[in-house]
Amino acid sequence: MRITLFTSNNNRHSYLINLLSKYCDELFVIQECKNLVKNTINEKKQVSDILEIYFRKVNDAQNRIFKQDVINKNLKNVKILSILHGELSKLSLSKLKNFLNSDIYIVYGSSYIKGELIELLVKKKAINIHAGVSPYYRGAGCNFWALYDGNPHLVGATIHLLSKGLDSGPVLYHAMSNLKTNPFEYTMSTLKSAFHSIGNKIKDGYILKIKPVFQNKNKEIRFSKINDFNENIVTEYFKKDINLNSKNFDNTLLIDPFFLEK
Repeated sequence: MRITLFTSNNNRHSYLINLLSKYCDELFVIQECKNLVKNTINEKKQVSDILEIYFRKVNDAQNRIFKQDVINKNLKNVKILSILHGELSKLSLSKLKNFLNSDIYIVYGSSYIKGELIELLVKKKAINIHAGVSPYYRGAGCNFWALYDGNPHLVGATIHLLSKGLDSGPVLYHAMSNLKTNPFEYTMSTLKSAFHSIGNKIKDGYILKIKPVFQNKNKEIRFSKINDFNENIVTEYFKKDINLNSKNFDNTLLIDPFFLEK
């Protein structure tokens, strides 16, 4: 089996690469490399103290959940094409042709895909990992907003078919977590749940047999944009008494949920 992955270059993306390599004969990775302030905290002068604290907590949680993972250079079945973040949709299909002959296509952490590439990937029924529980939360920073709104039971990941619209493709299933040590590890662990659920479903062949469920947009609670996240919002967030067990999971809200256990 051949898998193509569109992703980025943080610890969690490296973890996903290493994991998927176990479930295929060949793994083709288009990796967009970025050095964003909100992910690395390297350019401290560009963020306020409160945002720096927030993103440091995000980064610390990522390191704990994904053990500061790096790509295993001894993997012989992995081929990586590294490009600058945001350049993906500027590349022609001919440039990517060696990476576009796979059985399964997975998108997680790439820039917004447009043009002829999105047309191809939609036709190929590519799978997207959305860090948020759709249709309730769509857009940017969905799990942050779910906690901000007092909905910890809607913190998770949505595995759905890629579409031209943002986070709007038919849902295959949801991935959740029971690792509730703190809000940052909780949200990060739902991604780990998504990664392992995909690995398991590739291993048993079920990933290609799931019947997609169209999203009911009437259930949307919030569609968040990057600019909605700011210093004032984060200040309010830190003042909230976030109880990760304040609401019980209602599996009727979810589609075939996969839970990451402790």
